[in-house]
Amino acid sequence: MADAPTPPAASRRKASRHRGEGQWAVGHFTPLNGNEQFKKDDDGLNVRTRIETIYSKAGFDSIDPNDLRGRMRWWGLYTQRRPGIDGGKTAVLEPEELDDEYFMLRVRIDGGRLTTAQLRVIGEISQEFARGTADLTDRQNVQFHWIRIEDVPEIWRRLEGVGLSTTEACGDTPRVVLGSPVAGIAEDEIIDGTPAIEEIQRRVIGNPEFSNLPRKFKTAISGSPLLDVAHEINDVAFVGVEHPQYGPGFDLWVGGGLSTNPKLGVRLGAWVPLDEVADVHVGVLSIFRDYGYRRLRNRARLKFLVADWGAEKFRQVLEDEYLLRKLVDGPAPAEPVARWRDHVGVHRQKDGRFYVGFAPRVGRVDGTLLSKIADLAAEHGSDRLRTTVEQKMLVLDVPEERVGSLVAGLEALDFQVTPSPFRRGTMACTGIEFCKLAIVETKARGAALIDELERRLPEFDEPLTININGCPNACARIQVADIGLKGQLVLDDEGRQVEGFQVHLGGALGLEAGFGRKVRGLKVTAEELPDYVERVLRRYLQAREDGERFAAWASRAPQEALS
Repeated sequence: MADAPTPPAASRRKASRHRGEGQWAVGHFTPLNGNEQFKKDDDGLNVRTRIETIYSKAGFDSIDPNDLRGRMRWWGLYTQRRPGIDGGKTAVLEPEELDDEYFMLRVRIDGGRLTTAQLRVIGEISQEFARGTADLTDRQNVQFHWIRIEDVPEIWRRLEGVGLSTTEACGDTPRVVLGSPVAGIAEDEIIDGTPAIEEIQRRVIGNPEFSNLPRKFKTAISGSPLLDVAHEINDVAFVGVEHPQYGPGFDLWVGGGLSTNPKLGVRLGAWVPLDEVADVHVGVLSIFRDYGYRRLRNRARLKFLVADWGAEKFRQVLEDEYLLRKLVDGPAPAEPVARWRDHVGVHRQKDGRFYVGFAPRVGRVDGTLLSKIADLAAEHGSDRLRTTVEQKMLVLDVPEERVGSLVAGLEALDFQVTPSPFRRGTMACTGIEFCKLAIVETKARGAALIDELERRLPEFDEPLTININGCPNACARIQVADIGLKGQLVLDDEGRQVEGFQVHLGGALGLEAGFGRKVRGLKVTAEELPDYVERVLRRYLQAREDGERFAAWASRAPQEALS
């Protein structure tokens, strides 16, 4: 049986019988819920051996329940939703009734960095083992569906053969490290965070010292002045800044996260040089492991500890108990000036070559298309691609004379390099098609909404984000979208229960980040959604002040204008 890691000497406290919040650092080691018990019983990293030697040979029915719905997440595996179960049953049925005998498998892509060889392997796995599925996520990952347990060892072999991994892509672990998709190439970059991402991967991922956290831990690192990794909603984030005395480095943020209790990250006021980012990351991660709340799952994210402690105490504990030194005070990041932060379009690199960003529909791609993208990139002189936090992709290192041909090739595959604001700004989570938590369909709904809005509002040219989520958990970041749509069952005009959405309007990320307002009492059926969005956007166009963004208008508009 694996015991909980011993906290650092500086943070150990005399054990007590009081349960408290389940914080290890104050002696509360007794597991207080089923998740904490199965993690204490056996490290989730150990399940890989059982998958390879037992489950992949004996089949789905041989899988221990604590592995099936718990530890297998440590290797990127979730059971997917059984087909035919409607949204009204999501919160009613037991887990075993929702489980299909197939898995979602998440491939972690730290920093969004891919080679053409890696993308080609992802495409081949999709076609051979995942019925063609391969969605791009808003955390720079790729997700397969329809994966059989029998095929998992072979999939791992192929992924790892090209340097990819599913290690800790899910579970109560350090998740994928978000990074600027233009790290190391952008002309306006403040600092390249790639070495820090690589060092964090080396020190943290797959390390049993950090494989039993209270819940998931999300990291973002970017030196782009566009603030392109949604740093405000990560547990820890390093944001590129120029220190007036010490030069380029990173501003440190902690405690962001969404879900049903959203909180924006807070600045600690500390400047971190590139070669110390991994040390500080390990320090913050260790605080979460040792002081994080383990008693209740719905309070087990770092954001709750940060909210209770405040920035000053959090920084003090980080410095005094973990780093054993003071951090340098530093400046806040400058406000981004670009209208979009997704890098879509054609842009010059600092070496004179170009990168080309393009937009799939709501992150929905397939293995055949990914293989074609890899081939297209290689044919145009590129060996590097990137994924983004907006479900987009980039091809890097394109010679100037090949840009036009690449753009034509991408658009022939229906990947738009100059997309409409609706194609560019609409995201959707997995939804009821595969997710056991979802209540409504999202991907097809989002794609259809794009088509309708392009047809109805062809002249609309303002930056706009429309984020569609299948449940309240905010995987698609509904609270920080211009138009956020939270899936739920609603009553239509005839009193029938149908799929629909609660509406959030006016959310944003950036230095004026904030959560959208709920439109009181407004719930839109899925069928009414295009009419509703068109109506609100037309009112915005009519009533906005000169240069006013949608979020600003929505925050001041009267209730009747938003309904």
